[in-house]
Amino acid sequence: MNSPYLTLSSRIAYENPWTRVREDRFRHADGSDGLYGVVERPDFVVVVPWQDNRLTLVEQYRYPVGERVWEFPMGMWEQAPDTDPAVLAAAELQEETGLVASQMIRVGLIFQGPGYCNQRGHIFLATGLTQGDHAREVTERDMICESVALADFEGMICDGTVREAMTIAAFGLLRLKGLL
Repeated sequence: MNSPYLTLSSRIAYENPWTRVREDRFRHADGSDGLYGVVERPDFVVVVPWQDNRLTLVEQYRYPVGERVWEFPMGMWEQAPDTDPAVLAAAELQEETGLVASQMIRVGLIFQGPGYCNQRGHIFLATGLTQGDHAREVTERDMICESVALADFEGMICDGTVREAMTIAAFGLLRLKGLL
């Protein structure tokens, strides 16, 4: 599909190792001008560990919202943004939970927030799990890992215990595809 916008100029407004904010001036099809801020981030993975009718979650403090948040293991490699998502998924699963999957099923692709961000999330279902040692980063030292029954996880979504959008989206996609 052709874009209805003509980009007139683009500049980097902010940048750090994880995030870049680009400001674009553009022209609409009707000739009026506009301004768009775009958050650029590398792709990430969401890994849904599933075994014996149980899901494995992690909980950690998330600075931007000032709360501890339950979510599926997920992450990105800003230092290697072109890494195969399957390789990244296996690494993030082991890093955060210590789990190693004998099977990683690529389930789908979602957008983080297409109204402001170019980041895409690759969803994987991890099965055939064996427990090993985690290898968490320093920033993940407060992380908790827990396995919960499917019905309990659904209850955690309904009662607001699980509110992280990528986790809920990944779960919904897996349920709709009949994989859970």
